[in-house]
Amino acid sequence: MTRPYSTWLLVLLPPLLYIHHRYIFPKFLYPTSKQPRQKLIIPSSERVVILGSSSGIGRVIANKYAKRGAFVCVVGRRKEKVDEVVGECRKLVGGDVDNKIIGFTGDVADVDAMERLRGIIEHTPGWKGLDSLIVAAGVSSVKPLLDITPGVHRVVTAAEAALRGNYIGPLVAATTFIPLLSHTSPCPSIHLISSLASVIPAPTRSLYGSTKSASLVLYQALSIERPDINWSYVLPSTVRGKFREGAVDVWPGERDEDGSTPGPLTVDDAHGGAQEGLTPEQVADTSIHAIDTQHSRPIFIPGYMRLAHWIYWVWPGWVEERARRKYGFTV
Repeated sequence: MTRPYSTWLLVLLPPLLYIHHRYIFPKFLYPTSKQPRQKLIIPSSERVVILGSSSGIGRVIANKYAKRGAFVCVVGRRKEKVDEVVGECRKLVGGDVDNKIIGFTGDVADVDAMERLRGIIEHTPGWKGLDSLIVAAGVSSVKPLLDITPGVHRVVTAAEAALRGNYIGPLVAATTFIPLLSHTSPCPSIHLISSLASVIPAPTRSLYGSTKSASLVLYQALSIERPDINWSYVLPSTVRGKFREGAVDVWPGERDEDGSTPGPLTVDDAHGGAQEGLTPEQVADTSIHAIDTQHSRPIFIPGYMRLAHWIYWVWPGWVEERARRKYGFTV
């Protein structure tokens, strides 16, 4: 007798939740009286550090802030790439670029490196502090856990690399820069580029999803502990680019001659995946908008993926089957 009611609940719950979340809930939790951030910080005076901005989404974000005339610090692990992005940004900023666009080479998970970066930001003329910290750094994984061979030692090695890149890095960044943000900005902001895989499990992405989930929950907990800072997060689905080619669970001997990850990584990749999925520009635009509007709830990209998240808790088998198809996974 309860089966028809279960069916109607499954049909009606997602749209009702969407209406509640989109139109009703924000009016009570997020009052419209909050002063716009751009009235507190002039865009051309905003001081922005972008961790992981030597490529991908972070690189696009750096260019977009440079076009605004903001102070931009490009951070990455490869000096030649950092210098390349710094050059791009200096061409875009226009006018006097002295100290306005700077670069820093270092690992986000390296405490000493991040403390050196903080010192540079504190003492560079024109900067003397920080308004926005964007955490775009991270690493990928592309294999089912038990396909990481040979043996448990390799699994642990890959897991430690994923943990360092996707959790320890954001942890070090937050603890290093929160005091500087709080004391030097009229409206401090920390933005995390996470992943849909952090809230919806995906086959072949167990290390990636679990470590991205850890950093997302870390920042959400910190947002409760530090309400003086605006925390925002984006959760994009598949993004075009070469991010997966540096997967931590693929060893040098398993890579192609050009160093890339061999074979199709998803069903989309098998059909020309470089052209599939979101563009870095889409994620960058959403991220900047979230920072500007002080949006403090996770933003799913594309938006309808929030519905997939809800369905996962109501009908997990349906979502899991589609995840298997997407990643070409068979048991």
